[in-house]
Amino acid sequence: MTTKKTAAEKATGEKPAKKAATKKVAPAGTAAAEPATAEAAPARKTAAKKAAAKKTAPAKKTAPAKKATPTKNTPTKTSATKTSTTTKTSAAKKAPAKKATAKKAPAKKSPAPKPPGFAKRESRAAMVKRAHAINEVLAETYPYAHPELDFEDPFQLLVATVLSAQTTDLRVNQTTPALFAKYPTPEDMAAAVPEELEELIRPTGFFRAKARSLLGLSAALRDDFDGEVPATVDALVKLPGVGRKTAFVVLGNAFGVPGITVDTHFGRLARRWKWTTSEDPVKVESDVAAIFEPSEWTMLSHRVIFHGRRICHSRRPACGACPVAPLCPSYGEGETDPEKAKKLLKYEKGGMPGQRLKPPADFPGPPAPPLGG
Repeated sequence: MTTKKTAAEKATGEKPAKKAATKKVAPAGTAAAEPATAEAAPARKTAAKKAAAKKTAPAKKTAPAKKATPTKNTPTKTSATKTSTTTKTSAAKKAPAKKATAKKAPAKKSPAPKPPGFAKRESRAAMVKRAHAINEVLAETYPYAHPELDFEDPFQLLVATVLSAQTTDLRVNQTTPALFAKYPTPEDMAAAVPEELEELIRPTGFFRAKARSLLGLSAALRDDFDGEVPATVDALVKLPGVGRKTAFVVLGNAFGVPGITVDTHFGRLARRWKWTTSEDPVKVESDVAAIFEPSEWTMLSHRVIFHGRRICHSRRPACGACPVAPLCPSYGEGETDPEKAKKLLKYEKGGMPGQRLKPPADFPGPPAPPLGG
């Protein structure tokens, strides 16, 4: 029984020892406590190791997880960087396209290409041929071309031409009726009171200088030419206020003597059409005279001046409504849109009155109104 009890005690002692080890309440100095303590020590170490292992295991698992986090995020950043780079690269590639579009935009407003055959260096023969073609087009466009000053005799034309400097023919035509009513002949005008003459021609501008010229040329006609206007260039240019332009206007329209009238319109168009490069009226006259026959000079002058006043303006030429456009090397300097160009047309081409109060019978527009009308 004792053996059994001892076994039981041992069995019982082991169980309580384990419990004691767990609860840490076994009394010190007992037989049962010694083995329990001896067994409890390894148990504690084992438990500590297990606990450490448990703590270490999650730490090891967590550590890679922490390392995995930047590893997983790295591709994200890289892909984001790549995406950003790709976006910037795409934007960079698209940027020139926008610039290209911006550069191409003005091309829509640019003038139409010049007709074929306009080389940068045109031969003289080609230029002369083109000049004659332009004259033909002008003749078809302005069959009614004429001097735009009202006059009834050479003296009136001479006076009107002198007054036309620095003003329009329309203003001259509105001024001369009263002037010629009071001074119909050179003798009458030569005897005029300067102040009264100045007042009559005041609307034309520069009236004092012009009055001196009229008094001087009237006196010269009375004293040197028996009151008649001479029919030569040399004689005309000797009169006060008369230059080559005025002389050729009088010769061509009052006497039928061929001449080229180089006014501001004629000179401008001659340069635009590459008939000349000179700004000097005398040189322009010489260059153009070498291109055309003398029989064409007077009417050519009228046609070119008509065109310069109506279509080929100085600042805004109506290129889109110009019949000479296919032959013009300067096409595109003005408005090329046909509808917008039509609004730039003047006088009869724009549906408005001409410059003469008494225009020729074949003039297609209405006459100009009188002064103050």
